[in-house]
Amino acid sequence: MTDRTPPGKGPLVVAGVALAVAIAAPLLVSTYARRDPELWGVPFFFWYQFLLVLVSVVLTSFAYWLVIGHERKRRAAEGLSTDGKGGDPR
Repeated sequence: MTDRTPPGKGPLVVAGVALAVAIAAPLLVSTYARRDPELWGVPFFFWYQFLLVLVSVVLTSFAYWLVIGHERKRRAAEGLSTDGKGGDPR
């Protein structure tokens, strides 16, 4: 017998927090508005901004996979197609 209980909202909350961190971190200018410490001669501001881009990519990808997994579970609980093509699997 298939469990048709819809998934909880936990993954969506975690995805929202991950996206909030990715958005809020660059807004905290006082954390990176300085020149020192340098990394291989590159001022802190530049390499920190690059690091923020990489961290944001990781957090956004993590949020995406959480939401996609949640959507698949929700669609399966409702008896809908989970292959991404739409339609009724019956």
